[in-house]
Amino acid sequence: MNSARQPTTTTEGSAVRRPQPGDPTVQPVPASVVEQVDAADVTLSNPKRAVISLGSNLGNRLETLQGAVDALEDTPGLRVKAVSPVYETEPWGVAPGSQPTYFNAVVLIKTTLPPASLLERGHAIEEAFERVRDEQWGPRTIDVDIVAYQDVLSDDPRLTLPHPRAHERAFVLAPWHDIDPEAEVPGHGAVAALLSAVGRDGVAPRADLELRLPE
Repeated sequence: MNSARQPTTTTEGSAVRRPQPGDPTVQPVPASVVEQVDAADVTLSNPKRAVISLGSNLGNRLETLQGAVDALEDTPGLRVKAVSPVYETEPWGVAPGSQPTYFNAVVLIKTTLPPASLLERGHAIEEAFERVRDEQWGPRTIDVDIVAYQDVLSDDPRLTLPHPRAHERAFVLAPWHDIDPEAEVPGHGAVAALLSAVGRDGVAPRADLELRLPE
């Protein structure tokens, strides 16, 4: 899919490349996800809207974010509709200077996948980039978090919707607001108002960096 796209150069020293066969960003979709996509074919005319947050503070952060965007687009039953500007942010929940800064972005998608299968796909992308979960606020190659799924409210411990801390995180709210100024966090209110309340300390736009929207 989309094999004609050409690499572009990043400021981190290597090319942002379209994943090729065998690339870790295009690991096979789990059979359970494919089965649920097949079962959801009757709803393809009415896909659900979801918001995905991406973050990376290890390795080539920009290339990793682009690879995650491309891997989402390569998922059956999912289309990427908008990709936010890139933000550089201080790590959350740790002492200042103890970790590299993050690159963060938000992706708007439409999908026929139910939330559980979307979560499974997100975990598969994290594993493809060798995400390690040794500590709660530890550094990571990639975070793929479901921020919101339609207006669904869920306290399922495996997948709480909306994300339980999205409404208080500027690194989620700022890029989300950039691509959907009228958005709301279900149960919490308008993204614009939440961002105003939280402020933008520790969150800086990187106008020199860009993520491509898959064609």
